[in-house]
Amino acid sequence: MQHVDIGFIGAGNMARSLLGGLLAQRYPMERLWTSDPDPGQRELATALGVGHVSADNDEVVAHCAVVVVAVKPQMARQALAPLKEAVATSKPLVISIAAGIPLAALESWLGAQRIVRCMPNTPALVSQGVTAMLANAHVTDVDRVLAESIMGAVGQWLWLEQESQLDAVTALSGSGPAYFFYFLEAMIEAGCELGLSEGDARTLALQTALGSSKMALQSDLAPDALRLQVTSPGGTTERALAVLRNGGFSPLVKAAIKAAEERARELARDFGSQ
Repeated sequence: MQHVDIGFIGAGNMARSLLGGLLAQRYPMERLWTSDPDPGQRELATALGVGHVSADNDEVVAHCAVVVVAVKPQMARQALAPLKEAVATSKPLVISIAAGIPLAALESWLGAQRIVRCMPNTPALVSQGVTAMLANAHVTDVDRVLAESIMGAVGQWLWLEQESQLDAVTALSGSGPAYFFYFLEAMIEAGCELGLSEGDARTLALQTALGSSKMALQSDLAPDALRLQVTSPGGTTERALAVLRNGGFSPLVKAAIKAAEERARELARDFGSQ
């Protein structure tokens, strides 16, 4: 893949995490391009080691075989529609990480044929992300490998078959980090109320979350089986779980994720019709 020039329209946090991941894998800096209207974002991209940094989106499209769309959804049409002529000339593979922008809108604004729509999540900023990807009908097997290599620079990836599934991905993993952070907030507050210092409560909660996630990732057992292993009959864990269960914890989590999925569908309709 290292003979391919990769360009980013937008140099925000997610774009820089992908660029940083590629550079960490020794991708040639001179093969990486990015453009952004914000001088501060351009300075950060330059400091990262990106070979070509500018404010000119057309320049990125003209030089790159792969163009990653990394703009805010509300700015997508404004940023992309003027690139239609340049895209028609260079015919790049377009990889969009712009949340909520449907394939149909991207195809219309850019006139592009080969498009991969992606939904990464913010743990990509620490190379622990997971990205769901959807290819349109024109994407080749070679294109898929390129997309996997780029998104794989910051974590794991998987392919979806239907665009509607991206709304569920947004609700589950795109918004998912916030759910865990919210639960950690409550754990830390509870620890403080029980007499621990805030620092100790934070360390205990965060390390418990990290260790539990690693156990779940490395184990062949499902989460319910792992939970049962920790839950001794008549013990402390059983009593705590009973409170969560009686309080409607599982239905509440499901309702929250369904609400997020519904909002994702609404935003996709709004952004796609701009």
